[in-house]
Amino acid sequence: MPQVKIIARNFMDMVASLPAFKLDKLYESPFICEAILRSLPPLAKKYALQMMYIDQPAPAKAMEEWVLIDGVSKHNVAIDRLVQLRVFVETVDRKKEISYQLNPTFQESLQKQLVHGGVLSREPMPSNTTGRIPSLEELEAYALNQWECFLLHLINSTQAEKLTNFSSLTMKIFQSGLLSQREKEAPKLTEKGFQFLLMDTNAQLWYIIREYISNAEARNVDPADLISFLLELSFHELGQAYNVNTLTEFQKHTIKDLADLGLVKLQQGMKDSWFIPTKLATNLSVSLSDVSTRKQEDWYWSCSEFLNMGFMVVETNFRLYAYSSSKLHCEILRLFSRIEYVLPNLVVGAITKESLYNAFGNGISAEQASFIVSFLQQNAHPRVANRIPSVPENVTDQIRLWEADLNRVEFTSAHFYDEFPSRDLFETACDYAREHGGLLWEDSKKMRLVVKTEVHVHMREHIRQQKY
Repeated sequence: MPQVKIIARNFMDMVASLPAFKLDKLYESPFICEAILRSLPPLAKKYALQMMYIDQPAPAKAMEEWVLIDGVSKHNVAIDRLVQLRVFVETVDRKKEISYQLNPTFQESLQKQLVHGGVLSREPMPSNTTGRIPSLEELEAYALNQWECFLLHLINSTQAEKLTNFSSLTMKIFQSGLLSQREKEAPKLTEKGFQFLLMDTNAQLWYIIREYISNAEARNVDPADLISFLLELSFHELGQAYNVNTLTEFQKHTIKDLADLGLVKLQQGMKDSWFIPTKLATNLSVSLSDVSTRKQEDWYWSCSEFLNMGFMVVETNFRLYAYSSSKLHCEILRLFSRIEYVLPNLVVGAITKESLYNAFGNGISAEQASFIVSFLQQNAHPRVANRIPSVPENVTDQIRLWEADLNRVEFTSAHFYDEFPSRDLFETACDYAREHGGLLWEDSKKMRLVVKTEVHVHMREHIRQQKY
């Protein structure tokens, strides 16, 4: 099952690609600095904290002594990451010796955040001015409903009910790579789209946010400002109301888009309007943390708590029962199983050879059968989740066997050689193809061979040289 860290890491690569002056501007916010600190690998995090009160550059050679010999590779990865994000500023002296110093702007902001605590630019509104605020349970239900509605729109499902605030152009950007469409045909999920649907919610959310930021300049929005606002939003208090009038114009437009994704809930009063962050928003910066530094159960909060995961029972006869009222769950199951009944809170289906082959025929690669197995295992109902295995072995083995059926033949572009004038030339040609990893097949008796297309040009030139 893909983890959110893969997508979040890509997001931090996007942050690292910002110009130096924009990164320094971002680091003026203590909250951004804390979010960046959370995203660092454990060793890089340690280095940043070690350097927090050191004002002089530290020689690179001296820092290499901070780790044992077997930790050199992790040390190099940590330093590279810190330099990419301009958390460390690299300097070279006259002797061409490299030193590292903590970015002064980052250093000052991080000191404020960790020692004194950051202060948001806006305070929660008093309860007597907002009226009734949704409970945390109601907020979770709202966020789940909004997110599912967005995903149904994203995959062009007929089950989508509400209209989305996103323009058709923005939706096409989101759908790029997830859907493919031939002329006069309905859009179909691609391999990437299938994998996207089987990700946990945080991974999906980070993917959409990354695409949303990539498209920021087309909407005349500075990506650095958007990144700053999104990460700062994650430090707002869950379930509290914040006045919309405290936002800038671009933030007001952004907050409407975020409401479509379920990150915030918008409410209108007699005089003022306000937004209420949901769990999706407040967990944004938390999900940047390195998975190795957090407990597994905390890491998958969205899978076990928020998403109401743990809803499927798979039987040895390949029938599956999904105890869910989610239309999105039904759409996902429809991708690789035959749906038989859809009741108010139960979906009954069966995994068949035909349903899997139909999935493979619709653009899903046979190699992604392992994602199906992982999806079934991680979404097992609590009554069967503690069993080992949670999904019957005959079911998982059969899915892999059906996958193997499609992988029996592997197509390789190649060229066929025959009618060699002499055995010496044939053997020389075989040796040349073998040395260059291009020999696919040979018949010594009839002096015939097949080589990969990649070595064909060089092979032909080699034979010509041997002839003359």
